[in-house]
Amino acid sequence: MPTLPWTTPNPAPPHTRAYVMASRFEVRSGADVPRFFLKSLSAWGQVRKAPGAFGASLIAQPLKRVFFTLSAWEDRDALYGYARTEPHRSVMNSMRKTMRISTFTFWEVPVEELPITWDDAKRRLAEQAALDAAGDGRPAH
Repeated sequence: MPTLPWTTPNPAPPHTRAYVMASRFEVRSGADVPRFFLKSLSAWGQVRKAPGAFGASLIAQPLKRVFFTLSAWEDRDALYGYARTEPHRSVMNSMRKTMRISTFTFWEVPVEELPITWDDAKRRLAEQAALDAAGDGRPAH
């Protein structure tokens, strides 16, 4: 299972909070895996230079067609600014049709709790996926 370990592009100021996002992507077919992985690497390079990025990690499970991302940001605006900027914007748009399931979850933590553990992130993603499946009234991702 290829993992890109937690990297810290920008040090977080002490005694502040981080806006955290975890995502799980499952592509429709094994044929989509290499393209998704390569596109993920371009977004990974972008996050390593993104303003307001406090940390990020990626797990690829190519045989399961599943990819996980985990990132921490100065605030929601920093995350969404990254998402709207190239190459992430094009990656997101070009890969949308190849997604079988996508799950996103967001929360805040004191920066002293960074890096976030994958166990915590995966637990939160499973909880969010259950809420999405139950149709809790929030938009599905």
